[in-house]
Amino acid sequence: MSPDFAPALSRDAALRRLVQSFEAAGLPEARTDARFLALHALGLSPLDLTLRGRDPLGEAGAGALRGAAARRLAGEPVARIIGAWEFWGLPFALGPDTLVPRPDTESVVEAALRLFPERDRPLRLIDLGTGSGCILVALLHERANAFGIGLDRAQGALAVGRRNAEANGVGDRAAFLCGSWLEALTGPFDLIVSNPPYIAASVIATLQPEVRLHDPRAALDGGEDGLDAYRAILSGVAQRPGLLSAGGALVLEIGYDQAPALTRLAQTAGFAEARVGRDLAGNDRVVTLRPSLAGR
Repeated sequence: MSPDFAPALSRDAALRRLVQSFEAAGLPEARTDARFLALHALGLSPLDLTLRGRDPLGEAGAGALRGAAARRLAGEPVARIIGAWEFWGLPFALGPDTLVPRPDTESVVEAALRLFPERDRPLRLIDLGTGSGCILVALLHERANAFGIGLDRAQGALAVGRRNAEANGVGDRAAFLCGSWLEALTGPFDLIVSNPPYIAASVIATLQPEVRLHDPRAALDGGEDGLDAYRAILSGVAQRPGLLSAGGALVLEIGYDQAPALTRLAQTAGFAEARVGRDLAGNDRVVTLRPSLAGR
């Protein structure tokens, strides 16, 4: 049951009540969720809450907080309620066609930056299945002379990605195109990155409700074995080697147990070597493929 918030209740007291309600419901990040939602619903900064925590909620604040609490207690993720989330220290708006950016995906950005450590080097890159544009925007933010394309099949995702690029100051170096994987692209690209759908279709029904019910299925469903998107990407590069520049690379996010299968797919597609990187939890999370490694 959603807690009641009287307009005369102080902001501090309302936050405590919200934490208690989330804890009673068994939410694992009760305190953090409550603070994020309180700041959002009340339109406050952390400093505002600290300095003016004794101020009453007021009618509008009480109603907004009741609504946010009810949505969270019904299982909706905090990021969806807020409509935005942070990735790589940058803010990203969300939409129905985008995933919530996750910390694990920062492993893709880290791996890509290690490949091209010169900060002023001109780069041409493409993010396949860009969604919110978080990978693309993070890379452009770190490489001032890079230009990137965000490709996605969902027009809604492209609109969100474009807005995020502009909001984070890289809109003049980003383009967003509607398409499926590598179709109709000519290249060459120095870097191809992607966090594609990689959940096996039969597994989706077993995912946590926050993911299963609120993330777009198209961004999750990787086909019968979870590898359909990788097959499309790798075969596209293999059939048109000019898509990658000399010394170019692919950097792909993977599921924690997919490194062996993806390595085999890469070998079949003509990549002689695949380098696997791990996320902060120690799980396999990113595979880097460079055709130029074949002769080493």
